Amino acid sequence: MDRRTLLALLLTAIVIVITPMLFKSPRRQPAPVTTDTLAATRPDTTRDTVPAPVAQPARPAAAQPTVGVAAAPRQVRAETTLVRTEHALYAIVSPGGTPANVTLPAYRSLRPGADTQASVRLLEPQDRLFRLTVASDRDTIALDTVAFRAEAQRREGNVVVQPLVSTSSAVPIALTYRFHVDSFALRVEGSIGGPPVADRRLLVSLPTRIRSEEADIGDDTRHLAIAYTNRPNEVENVSFRDLDTLVARVDTGAIRWVSARNKYFVVAVVPAGPDSAFRAIVSRGGQRTSSEATAALTTAYLPLTAPNFALRVYAGPQSWDHLRKTAPALENVNPYAGWMHGVVQPFATIVMRLLLWMRHTFDVSYGWVLVIFGVAVRLLLWPLNQNAMRSSMKMQRLQPELAEIQKKYRDNPERQRDAIMKVYQDHGMSPFTPLLGCLPMLLPMPILFALYFVFQNTIEFRGVPFMWLPDLSLKDPFYITPLFMGASMFVLSWIGMRGVPPTPQSKMMSYVMPVMFTVLFWNFASGLNLYYAVQNVAALPQQWLLARERTTNKGPEPPKGTKRDKK
Repeated sequence: MDRRTLLALLLTAIVIVITPMLFKSPRRQPAPVTTDTLAATRPDTTRDTVPAPVAQPARPAAAQPTVGVAAAPRQVRAETTLVRTEHALYAIVSPGGTPANVTLPAYRSLRPGADTQASVRLLEPQDRLFRLTVASDRDTIALDTVAFRAEAQRREGNVVVQPLVSTSSAVPIALTYRFHVDSFALRVEGSIGGPPVADRRLLVSLPTRIRSEEADIGDDTRHLAIAYTNRPNEVENVSFRDLDTLVARVDTGAIRWVSARNKYFVVAVVPAGPDSAFRAIVSRGGQRTSSEATAALTTAYLPLTAPNFALRVYAGPQSWDHLRKTAPALENVNPYAGWMHGVVQPFATIVMRLLLWMRHTFDVSYGWVLVIFGVAVRLLLWPLNQNAMRSSMKMQRLQPELAEIQKKYRDNPERQRDAIMKVYQDHGMSPFTPLLGCLPMLLPMPILFALYFVFQNTIEFRGVPFMWLPDLSLKDPFYITPLFMGASMFVLSWIGMRGVPPTPQSKMMSYVMPVMFTVLFWNFASGLNLYYAVQNVAALPQQWLLARERTTNKGPEPPKGTKRDKK
C-alpha cells in the first residue's frame, strides 16, 4: 500500500470519526421578554400544563382508509368528528374545533410494547394539533372554550370539506377544514363575526410535543425541536433542550412557517396567502421531569387585517416530496449536520433525489436501491480509479530513479528539483500526480458523509426491512453487515498489496484499517454498512485486474522518445 492510499484511508477514518460530532447545533441564548410582551402575544400560555384529556376515538384498523365520515355517531362521542383521508385519520373535538388526534395508518408504531399493527399517532392524548386564540386590546377569545357544531361533511374533488359553526360564543365564529385526500396537508379557514376590530391578531399555538413512536424513545426525544424560516431557503432550528422554562424566547420577522418536530414527524403551520406571514414566535420550555426536555410552549403571532383568516397545516412524516410541495424550504425542517448543514445538505439533497428516483423507476425496495446505487457509484468512478492506480504504478517504477537523483544531488537542492521535474516530464507526470491520485479515493466520501445523516433522519428508511435486516435506519441486530463490510475492506486491501514491495507500515495498515472501520461502523445504520460493503465488493474486480497488471509488469510504459526509452 503506497503513501497516497494510506493518506486517503487516514482522511476517510478522520471523516468517519468526527461525523457524529458535527450535527449538534450550537446553543443560542433565549431573548428575555417582559410580562407585557407575553400578555400581548400569548395570553393563554402562562401555564405549564395542558388541558384536561379529551375523548379519543377508537384506533383505526390497519386497512387503507376511505374518504368520508369515519363512523356512525353512536361509535364516537358527540363532540368528536372524524375525517378520513388516504393518508390520515383526524379527530376534531369540541370545544376547541381543532384536531385532538391525528393517526397515520401507513406508518407503524415502533414503541416498545406497542401492538405490531398499531399506527403512528402524532399527538399525546392531552394535546391538540394546534390551538387558536383571537386577541385584541378589547377582548380575547380562546377557541378552546368555544363549542362548535359540525355541519355536513362534503367532497369537492380531491378535498374533504368539514365546516364547523360556534354555538357558545358571543362572537360568531366559523371554521372550515379542507383536507387534501392525497397528502398530509389541510387548510383551515376562519371567519369572525361581529363588528370590525382594527387590532385583532390570531395566536396559533403548536402542540407541546410530537408523540414518540420510535423504538429508541430517548433518541427521538433528543430530536424534539421548533423550526421556522424568516429568510429564503434558510431554516432556524431551536432544540427543546435549549429553551428556558422561565424566560421566553422571542423570534421576530416575516416568518413564513413555524413547526414542531421530532426525528421523523412534523407539524407545521403556514399562513395562507402570498404576503401573509407570522410576525413573532414566542417559545418557552415546559416543566421538566427528567434531564431531557420533553415539552415546549410555542405560539406564533399573526396580525389580522380582515375578519377572515386562513392557515395551511402539515401533519405527517418528514417526507421530502410532501414537504417541498407544502411550503418553500419546509423540506429542510430537519437540517442535517448541525453547523455543517450548509456543506452536507446539498449532497444529502442530491443523494435523496437519486434514491427516490431509483426507488420509483426500478420499483424495488430501498435495500436493493442501495445495492444498485453503490455499484453505480463505483462504476462511475472506475475511469478515475483506473488512472489513479496506474499513476501509482508509474510512481512505483520511478522510485528507484528518483531515489538515485536525490542521492546524486543531495547537496544541491536546486539541481535535484530540476532533475526530478525532468523525470516527471519524460513520463508525462507532474509533482502533483501523487496528490491527484488520491482524489478518486476521496470523491465517494461526501456521499458516504451525506448518507450517514440521511439514514439517521430520513423517514423513507424508517422501519424498512431488507433480507435479515428489520430496519435499514437502525443498526444490524446480528452485526452481519459491519463484519461483512470490514472483511470486504480487508480483501480489497490485500489484493491491492499484490506486487507492491511490502513494508511494515503497509502491512500494519492493511490489518488495522479494516478493524478500525468495523468498530466505527458497528452501531451505524445497517443501510450505511450495506452501501459501503457493496462499494468494496464492486471495487474488487478493478483492484484484481490492476494487481494482475502490476505483478505481470504490463503497466503503461514511458512515452516514446524519452531518455529512458533511448537507453
